[in-house]
Amino acid sequence: MHPRLRRLNAEQENMGTAFTGHPYIQILEIEGTPAEKYTIEIRVRGLVPDGDKSFKEGNVHRVEVFLPRDFPRRPPLCRMTTPVFHPNIDPQKICIGDHWSAGRSLPQLVVQIAEMIAFQSYNVKSPLNATAAAWAEEHIERLPLEPSDLSGGV
Repeated sequence: MHPRLRRLNAEQENMGTAFTGHPYIQILEIEGTPAEKYTIEIRVRGLVPDGDKSFKEGNVHRVEVFLPRDFPRRPPLCRMTTPVFHPNIDPQKICIGDHWSAGRSLPQLVVQIAEMIAFQSYNVKSPLNATAAAWAEEHIERLPLEPSDLSGGV
């Protein structure tokens, strides 16, 4: 079996094991055989846009994770399908960090995205959303929005 297919099969199994019965993260849809695209629901306290210049708390968020042809050498492509107000998330992509490692698992990546939505993880120095970065710097005492351990043992 080709190494990429072996890795995709292993990641699909890891995702199922990690998120079956998980308290915050659920896989909604898997596309491909083996899986190359995941639609995931994350239930944590986060912020969502509410009009042009305001936002409100939201508890249900959806993300797509797509594995490109050269995965795992190149990182997954991640985007929110529900709006989120966060310094490192914009409508087209999620900044998952500057350095992708082929040894990193998809469940670890999904937990990282959940931690980002909950403002457990954010970078205001290189934001995709400057307004959200300014808000985070001004309201650091309110963060994280969801202080729980979101890993669920991942």
